[in-house]
Amino acid sequence: MAQQSQVDRYPENPTAQESAPSKPAKVARLPIEWMIGPYIPVQGRLQTLSNRQRTQIYFQQTFLTAGSYAARAFSAGIDQARGEPHEWGGGFAGYGRRYAARYGQFVFQNSVVSGGNALLGLEPRYDFCRCEGFWSRTRHAISRNFVAYDRSESRLRPQIPMYTAAFGAGLLYNSWLPGQHSIWTGGVYSMLSQVGIGSGYNFVSEFALDILHAVGPKKQVRPAK
Repeated sequence: MAQQSQVDRYPENPTAQESAPSKPAKVARLPIEWMIGPYIPVQGRLQTLSNRQRTQIYFQQTFLTAGSYAARAFSAGIDQARGEPHEWGGGFAGYGRRYAARYGQFVFQNSVVSGGNALLGLEPRYDFCRCEGFWSRTRHAISRNFVAYDRSESRLRPQIPMYTAAFGAGLLYNSWLPGQHSIWTGGVYSMLSQVGIGSGYNFVSEFALDILHAVGPKKQVRPAK
Protein backbone atom coordinates (compact mmCIF):
# COMPACT_ATOMS: atom_id res chain seq x y z
CA MET A 1 0.00 0.00 0.00
CA ALA A 2 1.42 3.33 -1.05
CA GLN A 3 2.49 5.59 1.78
CA GLN A 4 1.45 9.24 2.08
CA SER A 5 2.66 12.08 4.21
CA GLN A 6 1.05 12.27 7.64
CA VAL A 7 -0.60 15.62 6.86
CA ASP A 8 -2.07 14.32 3.61
CA ARG A 9 -3.33 11.14 5.28
CA TYR A 10 -5.39 12.75 8.00
CA PRO A 11 -6.16 16.46 7.66
CA GLU A 12 -6.98 18.54 10.71
CA ASN A 13 -10.29 19.55 9.12
CA PRO A 14 -11.65 16.44 7.41
CA THR A 15 -14.86 18.05 6.15
CA ALA A 16 -13.33 20.75 3.97
CA GLN A 17 -12.39 18.89 0.79
CA GLU A 18 -12.02 20.21 -2.75
CA SER A 19 -14.89 19.82 -5.20
CA ALA A 20 -14.57 17.29 -8.01
CA PRO A 21 -16.92 16.35 -10.83
CA SER A 22 -16.23 12.62 -11.23
CA LYS A 23 -17.99 9.90 -9.25
CA PRO A 24 -14.73 8.36 -7.90
CA ALA A 25 -13.66 11.81 -6.77
CA LYS A 26 -16.99 12.35 -5.00
CA VAL A 27 -16.37 9.14 -3.06
CA ALA A 28 -12.88 10.36 -2.22
CA ARG A 29 -14.30 13.65 -0.94
CA LEU A 30 -16.47 11.98 1.72
CA PRO A 31 -15.48 13.32 5.15
CA ILE A 32 -13.49 10.63 6.90
CA GLU A 33 -15.18 11.49 10.21
CA TRP A 34 -18.56 10.63 8.72
CA MET A 35 -17.20 7.21 7.77
CA ILE A 36 -15.20 6.19 10.84
CA GLY A 37 -16.39 8.58 13.56
CA PRO A 38 -14.57 11.30 15.52
CA TYR A 39 -10.80 10.85 15.47
CA ILE A 40 -7.53 12.49 16.45
CA PRO A 41 -5.61 13.40 13.28
CA VAL A 42 -1.91 12.71 12.98
CA GLN A 43 -0.99 16.36 13.49
CA GLY A 44 -3.77 16.96 16.04
CA ARG A 45 -3.07 17.86 19.67
CA LEU A 46 -4.11 15.44 22.38
CA GLN A 47 -6.29 17.37 24.83
CA THR A 48 -8.49 16.35 27.75
CA LEU A 49 -12.17 16.18 26.73
CA SER A 50 -15.00 18.00 28.48
CA ASN A 51 -18.26 16.21 29.33
CA ARG A 52 -19.98 18.14 26.54
CA GLN A 53 -17.40 16.97 24.02
CA ARG A 54 -17.81 13.39 25.23
CA THR A 55 -21.57 13.62 24.75
CA GLN A 56 -21.13 14.90 21.20
CA ILE A 57 -18.66 12.14 20.42
CA TYR A 58 -21.07 9.53 21.81
CA PHE A 59 -23.92 10.63 19.54
CA GLN A 60 -21.64 10.82 16.53
CA GLN A 61 -20.17 7.37 17.12
CA THR A 62 -23.54 5.77 17.87
CA PHE A 63 -25.90 7.36 15.37
CA LEU A 64 -23.98 9.46 12.82
CA THR A 65 -21.13 7.21 11.68
CA ALA A 66 -21.51 5.03 8.59
CA GLY A 67 -18.99 2.53 9.91
CA SER A 68 -21.15 1.70 12.93
CA TYR A 69 -24.05 0.73 10.63
CA ALA A 70 -21.74 -1.25 8.33
CA ALA A 71 -20.29 -3.21 11.25
CA ARG A 72 -23.77 -4.15 12.47
CA ALA A 73 -24.73 -5.15 8.92
CA PHE A 74 -21.72 -7.48 8.92
CA SER A 75 -22.68 -9.02 12.28
CA ALA A 76 -26.29 -9.47 11.16
CA GLY A 77 -25.04 -11.12 7.97
CA ILE A 78 -23.09 -13.66 10.02
CA ASP A 79 -26.21 -14.35 12.11
CA GLN A 80 -28.23 -14.75 8.92
CA ALA A 81 -25.73 -17.21 7.47
CA ARG A 82 -25.76 -19.23 10.70
CA GLY A 83 -29.56 -19.06 10.90
CA GLU A 84 -29.44 -17.68 14.44
CA PRO A 85 -31.94 -17.38 15.93
CA HIS A 86 -33.79 -19.79 13.62
CA GLU A 87 -37.16 -18.49 14.87
CA TRP A 88 -36.61 -15.32 12.82
CA GLY A 89 -36.39 -17.23 9.58
CA GLY A 90 -34.55 -16.05 6.49
CA GLY A 91 -35.01 -13.48 3.76
CA PHE A 92 -35.16 -9.74 4.16
CA ALA A 93 -37.56 -9.96 7.10
CA GLY A 94 -35.23 -12.23 9.05
CA TYR A 95 -32.21 -10.11 8.21
CA GLY A 96 -34.07 -6.96 9.27
CA ARG A 97 -34.81 -8.44 12.69
CA ARG A 98 -31.21 -9.54 13.13
CA TYR A 99 -29.89 -6.16 12.06
CA ALA A 100 -32.21 -4.31 14.45
CA ALA A 101 -31.19 -6.63 17.28
CA ARG A 102 -27.47 -6.16 16.62
CA TYR A 103 -27.83 -2.42 16.36
CA GLY A 104 -29.76 -2.32 19.63
CA GLN A 105 -26.95 -4.33 21.22
CA PHE A 106 -24.44 -1.83 19.85
CA VAL A 107 -26.36 1.17 21.22
CA PHE A 108 -26.44 -0.39 24.67
CA GLN A 109 -22.77 -1.36 24.48
CA ASN A 110 -21.57 2.03 23.28
CA SER A 111 -23.66 3.78 25.93
CA VAL A 112 -21.95 1.75 28.66
CA VAL A 113 -18.54 2.26 27.03
CA SER A 114 -19.05 6.03 26.86
CA GLY A 115 -20.11 6.19 30.49
CA GLY A 116 -17.17 4.04 31.59
CA ASN A 117 -14.71 6.08 29.54
CA ALA A 118 -16.01 9.29 31.08
CA LEU A 119 -15.75 7.82 34.58
CA LEU A 120 -12.18 6.61 34.05
CA GLY A 121 -11.15 9.50 31.83
CA LEU A 122 -10.29 7.31 28.84
CA GLU A 123 -10.01 8.73 25.33
CA PRO A 124 -13.02 7.58 23.23
CA ARG A 125 -11.65 8.66 19.81
CA TYR A 126 -9.34 6.72 17.56
CA ASP A 127 -5.90 8.35 17.33
CA PHE A 128 -4.10 7.76 14.06
CA CYS A 129 -0.63 6.33 14.17
CA ARG A 130 2.10 8.97 14.11
CA CYS A 131 4.30 6.53 12.27
CA GLU A 132 4.99 5.22 8.79
CA GLY A 133 4.85 1.74 7.37
CA PHE A 134 2.04 -0.77 6.90
CA TRP A 135 2.96 -3.07 9.79
CA SER A 136 3.61 -0.25 12.26
CA ARG A 137 0.24 1.26 11.50
CA THR A 138 -1.45 -2.14 11.65
CA ARG A 139 0.04 -2.87 15.09
CA HIS A 140 -1.11 0.55 16.26
CA ALA A 141 -4.66 -0.05 14.99
CA ILE A 142 -4.95 -3.42 16.74
CA SER A 143 -3.42 -2.12 19.98
CA ARG A 144 -6.04 0.64 20.19
CA ASN A 145 -8.66 -2.07 20.54
CA PHE A 146 -7.08 -2.95 23.89
CA VAL A 147 -5.64 0.30 25.29
CA ALA A 148 -6.53 3.99 25.26
CA TYR A 149 -5.09 7.23 26.59
CA ASP A 150 -6.21 8.37 30.04
CA ARG A 151 -6.95 11.97 31.11
CA SER A 152 -3.30 12.87 30.76
CA GLU A 153 -3.53 12.04 27.04
CA SER A 154 -0.02 10.62 27.41
CA ARG A 155 -0.43 7.35 29.36
CA LEU A 156 -2.13 4.27 27.95
CA ARG A 157 -4.59 2.28 30.04
CA PRO A 158 -6.51 -1.00 29.42
CA GLN A 159 -9.83 -0.67 27.61
CA ILE A 160 -11.75 -2.05 30.60
CA PRO A 161 -15.05 -0.25 29.82
CA MET A 162 -15.04 -1.59 26.26
CA TYR A 163 -14.86 -5.24 27.21
CA THR A 164 -17.07 -4.90 30.27
CA ALA A 165 -19.69 -3.30 28.04
CA ALA A 166 -19.25 -5.98 25.37
CA PHE A 167 -19.82 -8.73 27.94
CA GLY A 168 -22.86 -6.98 29.40
CA ALA A 169 -24.34 -6.31 25.96
CA GLY A 170 -23.88 -9.96 25.06
CA LEU A 171 -25.72 -11.04 28.21
CA LEU A 172 -28.59 -8.67 27.49
CA TYR A 173 -28.79 -9.59 23.81
CA ASN A 174 -29.02 -13.31 24.50
CA SER A 175 -31.47 -12.87 27.38
CA TRP A 176 -34.29 -11.68 25.14
CA LEU A 177 -33.61 -13.67 21.95
CA PRO A 178 -36.34 -16.23 21.13
CA GLY A 179 -35.56 -19.83 22.01
CA GLN A 180 -33.01 -21.21 24.45
CA HIS A 181 -29.66 -19.43 24.60
CA SER A 182 -26.85 -19.41 27.15
CA ILE A 183 -26.49 -15.80 28.22
CA TRP A 184 -23.02 -16.43 29.63
CA THR A 185 -21.80 -17.93 26.38
CA GLY A 186 -23.36 -14.97 24.64
CA GLY A 187 -21.42 -12.58 26.85
CA VAL A 188 -18.12 -14.31 26.10
CA TYR A 189 -18.92 -14.43 22.38
CA SER A 190 -19.63 -10.71 22.44
CA MET A 191 -16.24 -10.03 23.99
CA LEU A 192 -14.50 -12.18 21.37
CA SER A 193 -16.45 -10.36 18.66
CA GLN A 194 -15.15 -7.08 20.06
CA VAL A 195 -11.61 -8.40 19.69
CA GLY A 196 -12.11 -9.34 16.06
CA ILE A 197 -14.53 -6.72 14.76
CA GLY A 198 -13.01 -3.94 16.85
CA SER A 199 -9.52 -4.66 15.54
CA GLY A 200 -10.84 -4.84 12.00
CA TYR A 201 -12.71 -1.57 12.40
CA ASN A 202 -9.58 0.15 13.67
CA PHE A 203 -7.59 -1.26 10.76
CA VAL A 204 -10.08 0.17 8.27
CA SER A 205 -10.05 3.49 10.16
CA GLU A 206 -6.25 3.66 10.10
CA PHE A 207 -6.13 3.12 6.34
CA ALA A 208 -9.41 4.88 5.45
CA LEU A 209 -7.85 7.69 3.49
CA ASP A 210 -5.46 5.30 1.74
CA ILE A 211 -8.52 3.31 0.63
CA LEU A 212 -10.22 6.45 -0.67
CA HIS A 213 -7.08 7.38 -2.55
CA ALA A 214 -7.23 3.99 -4.24
CA VAL A 215 -10.86 4.62 -5.23
CA GLY A 216 -10.42 8.15 -6.60
CA PRO A 217 -7.68 10.43 -7.92
CA LYS A 218 -5.19 11.27 -5.21
CA LYS A 219 -5.17 14.94 -6.14
CA GLN A 220 -8.83 15.22 -5.19
CA VAL A 221 -8.23 14.46 -1.49
CA ARG A 222 -6.30 17.27 0.16
CA PRO A 223 -6.15 18.90 3.55
CA ALA A 224 -7.99 22.19 3.87
CA LYS A 225 -5.95 25.32 3.25
